[in-house]
Parts: sequence; C-alpha cells; structure tokens
Amino acid sequence: MSIFPLFVSCPRGIEALLASELTSLGLQAVQAQRGGASAQATLETAYRACLWSRLASRVLMPLRRFEATDAETLYAAARAIAWPELFAATSSFAVDVAGRSDGIGHTHYAGLKVKDAIADHFRDSGRPRPNVDTERPDIRIHLHLEREHATLSLDLAGDSLHRRGYRRDGVEAPLKENLAAAILLKSGWPELASRQAPLFDPMCGSGTLLIEGAWIAADIAPGLLRKRWGFEHWLDHEPLLWNRLRDEALTRRRAGLATARPPVAGCDIDPRAVSAARDNAARAGVGDWVEVTPGDALASTPPVKVSGLIVCNPPYGERLGAEAELVKLYSLLGVHLKQRFGGWRAAIFTARSDLGQRLGLSADRIDAFWNGAIACKLLQFDIRAAAASAVGSTGADFANRLRKNLKHLNKWARRAGVTNYRVYDADLPDYALAIDLYATPELHAHVQEYAAPKTIDPARAQARLREGLAHLQQVLELPAARIHYKLRQPQKGEAQYTRQNQTDAFHTVVEHGCKLQVNFDDYLDTGLFLDHRPLRLRLQREARGQRLLNLFCYTGAASVHAAVGGARQTLSIDLSNTYLEWAQRNLEQNGIRARLYAHAPAADEPLAPHALVRCDVRRWLAEQNGRTQRAQFDLIFCDPPTFSNSKKMDGTLDIQRDHTELLQHCLGLLAAAGKLYFSTNRRGFKLDPALAEIAHIDDITAQTLDEDFKRPPPAHRCWVLRHR
Repeated sequence: MSIFPLFVSCPRGIEALLASELTSLGLQAVQAQRGGASAQATLETAYRACLWSRLASRVLMPLRRFEATDAETLYAAARAIAWPELFAATSSFAVDVAGRSDGIGHTHYAGLKVKDAIADHFRDSGRPRPNVDTERPDIRIHLHLEREHATLSLDLAGDSLHRRGYRRDGVEAPLKENLAAAILLKSGWPELASRQAPLFDPMCGSGTLLIEGAWIAADIAPGLLRKRWGFEHWLDHEPLLWNRLRDEALTRRRAGLATARPPVAGCDIDPRAVSAARDNAARAGVGDWVEVTPGDALASTPPVKVSGLIVCNPPYGERLGAEAELVKLYSLLGVHLKQRFGGWRAAIFTARSDLGQRLGLSADRIDAFWNGAIACKLLQFDIRAAAASAVGSTGADFANRLRKNLKHLNKWARRAGVTNYRVYDADLPDYALAIDLYATPELHAHVQEYAAPKTIDPARAQARLREGLAHLQQVLELPAARIHYKLRQPQKGEAQYTRQNQTDAFHTVVEHGCKLQVNFDDYLDTGLFLDHRPLRLRLQREARGQRLLNLFCYTGAASVHAAVGGARQTLSIDLSNTYLEWAQRNLEQNGIRARLYAHAPAADEPLAPHALVRCDVRRWLAEQNGRTQRAQFDLIFCDPPTFSNSKKMDGTLDIQRDHTELLQHCLGLLAAAGKLYFSTNRRGFKLDPALAEIAHIDDITAQTLDEDFKRPPPAHRCWVLRHR
C-alpha cells in the first residue's frame, strides 16, 4: 500500500499529545509542528486518523507546495494541479484559506483565485466546471499561506474533526470537543478510567468534558457519528477499506459500553445548560451513563465515595462586575474542593491563570493550551482534605467576630424593625470587608472588599478574602449565589455609579414600611445606602403635608420615605436616567404615581405632585435662585457625591470646594420654617464657618447613625440648616 504525506492540525499547545496519538494509530515519521503534526500514512492509517483522532482538527493531504509571491503565481500553480484525477466534475467543492502572505493581501481573494484555477483546469481538460458549495461541499480544498509560500491540500475529513456530531447544528460551545479531549488526556483520565475512578465536572455547561470522558472510557471512536467525510468523493477512496474500519469501531464501541463503566457525572447552575448537556449525552449514545443534574458548583458533592478526577472549565469575563464574581467563585471553589473532594485530583482549565492563585491550592503541573485565540492554562492539583472544621482553623477570629456582631445586631434589628443592615465593617484589620445583609425576604449578603494598600502582599490579601468568604458562607448558612462580592476602590466622578454587570436582577426590600428595589450585582452600590436609614426615617416622620426637594437623588429612597410619610410634593433631581427610572419604580411600587421629566420644565410649567427631573443639580439651583418667584420647599435633602467630573454636567463638582455655594442656593429655596439636611461621606470634610452667618446649623451626625454604623470614623457627616 502506497505511503503519502499528511499534515494533521490541532489547537495550539497540544501538538505533542497529537503526535503521540498519531503514532499510536500507526502513522509513521510523525513530527510535532506548530499547530499540528506532519506524518507519513497509508490509506488505512489516514482513515484511522480521521476516525479515531480525538485531538485533530483537520487531516490534510498536501498536494503541492510552491512559491506564491502574488495572486497570479498562486493561480498558475493551482491551475497546474491535475484536479480531475482527484475528484469528478459532478462533485461540488470549496476552498478554505488559512495563514497570510505579504503578496496576497486578502484571504478571500486568494480563495477565489484557487477556485477559478480549479474550474479553469476542468474546462481546459474538456470537462464541465464543478460547482462551488461553501456550506456542504463534497470536496474541501485547503490553502495555507506562509509568507511567500503556499500549500494546497485535500482535506480528507471535509469538516473540522472537533465537530463530533452530538451537538445540534449551529450551537457553539466555549470549549471545542478536541480541546476537551486534550484536557482529559493531559489530566490522566484514560488511566483513571481503567481503574473505574469517577469523573466529575461541577460546571459542566453543555457537557463536552463529560461526553468526551465517557467516549474515552468506553473506547468510542470520536468520528463514528459523522455523516459526511471529505474523502468519500476523492477518486482514490476505497469504500470497502473504510467500511471495515468503521465496522471495527462499532464493534469496539459495543464492547466498551458493555463493560463496567466508571461514574461520569456533572452539574450546572443554569437549567438550560443541564438540558443541553443531557440532550448532547443522549445524542452521543451515553445518555443512560452520563449523569447531569442542576446544582451550584459551590454546593456540589462527589457522585460516589471513591476519589477520582474533578475537571472543569470555569467561566471568565471582562466586565468589572463579572471580574468580582469570578474572584468570589475561585475563592470559594478552592475552599469547597478541600471540604468535599479531599483525595481527588483536580484539573482546572482557565483563561485566567492569575485567578488560579485564588483557589488556595498549589498546582503541581501547569500546561499552556490555546482555546482559539485565547491563551489558557490547565492547572492540576492533588486536593488535600480540609481540617476537621468546615473551613479549617484559619480565619477563626473573623468568624468569631462575625458571630458576635450577628448576635448583637440581630437583637437590635428585631427591636428596631430593621431588616437590612451592616453586620461587619473592617472590624479586624486583616479582614477589610464591609458586609451588608438584605432580606428580600431571602437573605442576601453584599460583600465589599476594601482594596489592600500596595504594601500588603497580594497573596496574603487573597488568602484573607478566601477565608472571609468561606466563613461568611458557613456562619450565615448562605448558598454562594446569595453572596455578592465587590472590590471597593477609591472612585472618582460617577465611577461608583457605572454599570458593572448586566444581570438586571432586582430584589425588593422593605425599610420602615417602604418597598425599595435593590440590585446586588450590576453596580458597585446596591441602590440603597444603609447608613442613611435613620435620616430617611426622620424625613418620613417630618414629611406629612410638606414639600420635599431631593437633590442628587440617586434611586429616590428619601423621596419614597417622604411620600409614604404623607408629603404633598416630592421633587427628585439627578443627572442619571438609569437612577431616575429606578427612583420612579421605587415610588410606583409604593402606590405613588410619579412623572419623569427628561429635562428641567419651563418656569411656567406646573410639575406633577411627585416629579423626577433629569438635569444638573447645580445648574437647576442657580436658575431657580435667579427667578423672581422661586420654588419653595419645607424639606430639602442634599447628599452630593464627593467629586464628579461627569460629561453631562458643567465643569466638575468637588464637595469641599463647592459646598458653600451649593448650600447657599439650597437655602434660597428653603421655606421660612423649613429644614435643609446636608450629608457627605467625604473623609476630613470641613463645613465652611461662614455658613453660620446666614443659617442656624446643627451637627446631627450621631443622630443619623444607627447601631450598625456606630464605628469610627462615621460613615457620613450630617447637618441640619435652618434660616436664622
């Protein structure tokens, strides 16, 4: 049997694995190269590579390598190949192009030149021109450009070999099948499967790792489900030989499925992923073997009592909110593996190797793979069981403080009728976290980590966060999905209000009889500043029959309290459409009709009783103070940001620099017996003494801090100003 050259391509990083696999399949002179492996093959071993390679992307038979300095030399060399000796004119074909060439600027143009060359050669030889079919061609030609050289090859598989056939058409997955197989092979799964060790994926997605693992364990050829092959319309194809090899693979599959099978199981928190994984497993012929259940990875348990391989491809993201969620995921995953999977081997495939340190596990092997254009790492660990306690002895002081705070604050909250409060605020220097509890009525914990100074070892800070989150989960007995983590850093302008995620998951909490929406994931803050709770209650009690002006209103919680308290008018002003719409929802879910104005109404336009206006607060105040007949308010609440350079406003706002003018303008709209409440959370803020000449001022900070915020320094400073 004649021998001919092949080039078998694969994802970058697994070339050595591929070379070993091809050698085991009987190919000769195998050499790993960038992006694949070259080899010498007989027709039988070429067929075996197509049918049995778990790692290959394409099996290419080079036809000619030549210089192609421009499109015309490419055309001439392609036209010189005896194409009618390879396939009939009745067969359709397509040309795929990879690589790049300085002389040929566009790969699509290069493909057109080769297509024309093939068609013209058929015409020159007196045959009809074969049809081009870019979707489902009978024959696929591969052109590889490499600087001034080009190689034309026949694609024996006809389509990428990672498409096994158990996925529905058009469904893409973050992990291709051949890369999943490489992860399992590199992790030692074949040897573990031979010992009937279990395989478990706690974030299985559509089940790719599980199905590939089952096929490896049962000796199932990865090409058995494919309906079409490129070589079937190749004139040198030998159907009898191919059918014999396929029958052999079917016999091996029956034998493999009939023998004792290792447990293969997984779970996923997304019900849609669970459904897809089950469907894929059924299509792959292992639906009665591979067990997939809905569940959170951070609450998963081993499927059997004996240890095995836990493998997963955790998600990764680029948005700030997704980044925070990943930090929480990796931090708690490492703790969970120690708690539940002691004695197991773990293989974590991630594009975020920096997050691997968050696991708190020491990788004994790290391999570099590429998932398409994304550089990834395969981290492997032996998981040592945790100590007798659920999360070990580290962080016990934090856990004790958390329990002590909970015991004290729970009693206070029940007496005060408070359901949303801060339970911990960097009480211990090593655990720089702010933890707020919200009853929706399900309990949620909103955790903000204060960024560690540069003098602190990052590994130490990561360990402290890992311990803190793990103890928090244990003490509160909360599922990880209801722990929401953020990293809090110094913010400028409107950065703290910038959207960080896209969950659109709003929850309703109740505060002193007011229903308020909160969002734990999409923004740095939840939409409800808990430290202002007493001040909002104060406004609610004073608002009956009064007119309230809420400046820099954020999500309008203060306006809601005033309206629920019987205010006859509330006017809420902010620059953000997002937060004004949020404020409108807050008002309306309390039965208060509110109108949102896209810009400041004209002077003679009457406002709705409960109005929200989008405009620059300082500009609006200046315009109102410039009118002969000014609007008058009995209560004014002014809680500005410490600094803002929003493009939507004129200039910048620095509350230390600008508060004097701001408060003077507020006083200009304050009724004779009215009250102006001014609050700021700027550390070191100093109120201008000159304001005492025009207003009576009382520092009421202590009165506006509840039990959960009585820690120095105060979360905010607050004054009430009245006309003299």
